[in-house]
Amino acid sequence: MCGHTRFDKIGTGVIRSKIGVTPIEDKMKEFRLRWFGHIRKRSMDAPVRRCENINHLDCERSRGRSRKS
Repeated sequence: MCGHTRFDKIGTGVIRSKIGVTPIEDKMKEFRLRWFGHIRKRSMDAPVRRCENINHLDCERSRGRSRKS
C-alpha cells in the first residue's frame, strides 16, 4: 500500500502515521464505547443488563496457580 514490504522492517506505527490511520488502541476504545451505549439502551430484564447487578461475594482467591480438577 505504501510501497514498503516486510523486508524493509518498518514498524507498524510509522506506517500507520504515514497513511493517517488512527492507532488500534483508539479504535478499540471507540468500539467498546459503542457497545456500552447499545447495552445501556437495553431494558433491565435483558440478560446483558442483569449482569450489572450481580453482587460479588466476599471471597478471596487463593494465591498461585489454580488446582487441577
